[in-house]
Amino acid sequence: QVQLPESGGGLVQAGGSLRLSCVASGLTFSWSALAWFRQAPGKEREFVAAVIWTGVSTVYADSVKGRSTISRDNAKNTVYLQIDSLKPDDAAVYYCAAKPGPLDHYSASYPRNYDYWGQGTQVTVSS
Repeated sequence: QVQLPESGGGLVQAGGSLRLSCVASGLTFSWSALAWFRQAPGKEREFVAAVIWTGVSTVYADSVKGRSTISRDNAKNTVYLQIDSLKPDDAAVYYCAAKPGPLDHYSASYPRNYDYWGQGTQVTVSS
C-alpha cells in the first residue's frame, strides 16, 4: 500500500518561508516521478512543482518559479518543497503526488498523470 503523508504546513507570515516534506512508502521511490500540487478553497487543484525521473530534472509552475525548490532524498524516500517569499495566494492545501516511472516535463504538471496522492497539509499565509 502506497502512503504519502505530508508534513510542514502551518501558519506563515507573508514574505516568510516554509518547507514541506512527504515521506513515501510502498513504492520504488527512486524510480518515481514526484510532485507537489495545491488546492485553495473553490479552486481546482493546481500544479506547483515536480521532480521527474533521476531527480536532476525539475519543473515549476510560473506562480512559484524562482522562489521555490523541489528536491528529493532517495535514501530517505522523501520529497521536499521549499517556498520562499510566501504570498497570500500561496495559501492552500498542499498535496504530494507520485507516479512510478518517469514523466516528461509536459505531463508532469497534470494531476491525472499521478497514481498516488497524500492527504494534504494546510498552508495558511497571513498578510
